[in-house]
Amino acid sequence: MSNELPSAPADLNAKPASFAHYVSEALATPGEALQSGLRRTACTTLQLNVTTRCNLACHHCHVESGPKRTEAMDARVIARVIEVLAKNPQLTTLDLTGGAPEMSEHFRELVTEARKLGRRVIDRCNLTILFEPSQQDTAQFLADQGVEIIASLPCYTAENVENQRGRGVFNKSIEGLHMLCALGYGKPGNGLKLDLVYNPGGPFLPPSQAELELEYRDELSTRFDITFNNLFTITNMPIKRFAHDLERTGQVSEYMSLLVNHFNPQTVEALMCRETLSVAYDGSLFDCDFNQALAIPIGANIKSIFDLDTVDGLEGQIVATDEHCFGCTAGAGSSCGGALKENG
Repeated sequence: MSNELPSAPADLNAKPASFAHYVSEALATPGEALQSGLRRTACTTLQLNVTTRCNLACHHCHVESGPKRTEAMDARVIARVIEVLAKNPQLTTLDLTGGAPEMSEHFRELVTEARKLGRRVIDRCNLTILFEPSQQDTAQFLADQGVEIIASLPCYTAENVENQRGRGVFNKSIEGLHMLCALGYGKPGNGLKLDLVYNPGGPFLPPSQAELELEYRDELSTRFDITFNNLFTITNMPIKRFAHDLERTGQVSEYMSLLVNHFNPQTVEALMCRETLSVAYDGSLFDCDFNQALAIPIGANIKSIFDLDTVDGLEGQIVATDEHCFGCTAGAGSSCGGALKENG
């Protein structure tokens, strides 16, 4: 695979080659047609945007979640999700996101049924949700079900966290981590996995994931007696709230040029959209959560989970892409599981 980057303009007002062009060059072998584009591999993960409702309204949120949002999966969609999981054992992971997925009235049913089917379940938790009046036993429920937690903590200092996520969020996040650690999360060998997520506080790429994880581990252990399993670094996507911030500060072209000029072809093979199927609250299907936020239809011809019987037919289907996809391939790359190619 070539490491040579296609040329990119310094200013996106002069439009670059499409993301599909960059991907085709990255994937091309001698004699292969460059129009092949980005295609799906075997589908192993079902990622659900269970609800857009959230107790927070973070500045970087790409789905613009908040307390006033009301969209949520109803009982009919939840039942269909469970049915699809039962029919497709190759879907080994159920990844629950939002909003705050715990705020869905069907959250516990979904978790319980997926665990009965032997599926790995991930809860993308903002930590502060654990202190809402209706969520006081949620941490215990997650531990009892063996749910893996991926928790937002964009820094180990209060100032940086609260600049992104609001006043008082840092202390509640630390309390939430203490609660989870007391239940056994983040301890080696017990199966209760606790991963943390960092995203930059501005229009720049994340630092080395491995190096930053060492800093987090040292700071959180020394200052707060908190342990965790892994740190994931995720690039801010130039869409929705973060895009609005870029527009207000006149940094849209600069940030997009940063992403384009740091396109890393070595990240392409590991992009999450190749093995993940994203499901919206109404059952609509998307290639990823970012495309879902932008209402970019899935590249495959199956548009709703109600039309999906087997995920086998998705393999080889084209992935819908656009300029925001440069955010997942810049530098070390970015996915819901963190960096894709640390030394890329």
